Amino acid sequence: MDDLTMTVNGSAVPVAAFFDVINPATGTVFAQAPACGREQLDNAMNAAQAAYRTWKSDDKARRAILHDLADALEAASDRLAPILTAEQGKPLTDSRLEVEFGAVWLRYYANLEIPREIVQDDARGFAEVVRRPMGVVAAITPWNFPISLAMWKIAPALRAGNTMVLKPSPFTPLTTLALGEVWRDVLPPGVLNVVTGPDPLGAWMATHPTPRKISFTGSTATGKKVAAAAAEDLKRVTLELGGNDPAIVLDDADPDEIADGLFWGAFGNNGQICLAVKRIYVHERRHDDLLAALAARAEAVQVGDGMDPGVLLGPINNRPQFDRVSELVQDALAHGGVAVAGGKPLDRPGYFFAPTIITDVDDGVRIVDEEQFGPALPIVSYRDLDDVVERANAGDYGLTASVWSPDLDRAADVASRLDCGQVSVNVHGGAAAPELPFGGHKWSGIGVENGPWGLHGFTELQALARPARLGRKVVGDVTGS
Repeated sequence: MDDLTMTVNGSAVPVAAFFDVINPATGTVFAQAPACGREQLDNAMNAAQAAYRTWKSDDKARRAILHDLADALEAASDRLAPILTAEQGKPLTDSRLEVEFGAVWLRYYANLEIPREIVQDDARGFAEVVRRPMGVVAAITPWNFPISLAMWKIAPALRAGNTMVLKPSPFTPLTTLALGEVWRDVLPPGVLNVVTGPDPLGAWMATHPTPRKISFTGSTATGKKVAAAAAEDLKRVTLELGGNDPAIVLDDADPDEIADGLFWGAFGNNGQICLAVKRIYVHERRHDDLLAALAARAEAVQVGDGMDPGVLLGPINNRPQFDRVSELVQDALAHGGVAVAGGKPLDRPGYFFAPTIITDVDDGVRIVDEEQFGPALPIVSYRDLDDVVERANAGDYGLTASVWSPDLDRAADVASRLDCGQVSVNVHGGAAAPELPFGGHKWSGIGVENGPWGLHGFTELQALARPARLGRKVVGDVTGS
């Protein structure tokens, strides 16, 4: 893996420096990745700018190439998935699924029809609204889903006619580097450039004069810095940031029927999902039964190295996040919380934390009020529905939420009262699909990804007006020919 190289203008790039990549299952360095310098970043931006001149001109060709990219991605699964597991920690089966889902996004945008928006066509004149690509996009992706979340940016941006410089998280640079190598023979040079490195590479990209848009997925704190940097020359931004996502369990829900959905809604990818359940509010009538059902699942799930067969949850990806989860759990216990499952790190090398279910906590305790982004879940009892909706809406975040009840109309009514970008009934994260908009309210982000709306975010509007087309006439208020 030390041989992986950055891709600039369709070719490998020599660098003078490297940085360590840690396997979270061992906590030790297992590879090195190239550290992009200022000169290499300038070269990548220049290559993207040069490629844009021709890439933007042929939508039919772009659609065909997106299909080719999907084919190449799937064909490289056996190469990419083990690298992804080694650097991110997730089970190998999950890594393969992530690669497959990436191909789904590419094909969705390749097949997406983009209708012309004609607003006038009569004897008085012709006018349409045209969506034009922006130019070069700087894309910065996180460490929890390096391939999937890159596709959320690459597929719509390239389909719209933009070119890109892509930077993955320094915790998970290797799979994205390998992806760049896989696609060198598929894409025209310069259309997608992959650079890697620790700080301050992200800041250099955000302040670089070439990109006209920054698409960033990551923490709210870093997203604010990206937005401030982009404001200097009015770059457009899409920011997909943090969430403190609630699940509300109504008084008529059956704990045994919903426990699996809630558990995996919270603990999928070891809780390292922006849209994961971060806090469960359960009616006091159902609290004890649901608590027992979730604790049983947390105690039974197999945790280990993602390369080992049968493992369902891997390690936390990196030391800072491991320390944060540990701190939040300890704070909850110090404030009277009870860990009915887990509650501490596993006694083994690597960043392993036991799947943790905490009760006897309430709003005001950090693990309820903050995003933990890891395998620790607070269960909060409530009595009054109106009150719990207010509590779920409190705070700075508004990414996703879910409501659980056999009464679908009642659940949908409660869901409509939640202040977030996506809300689901009897499933969590049901809006994370290529055809649906994904984005947050408040501090959870600016703009949306996915669907036609995600593609629109990589375009600028242009109103095009001209004289009436020949042969048009007006009969009353009806246009004819």
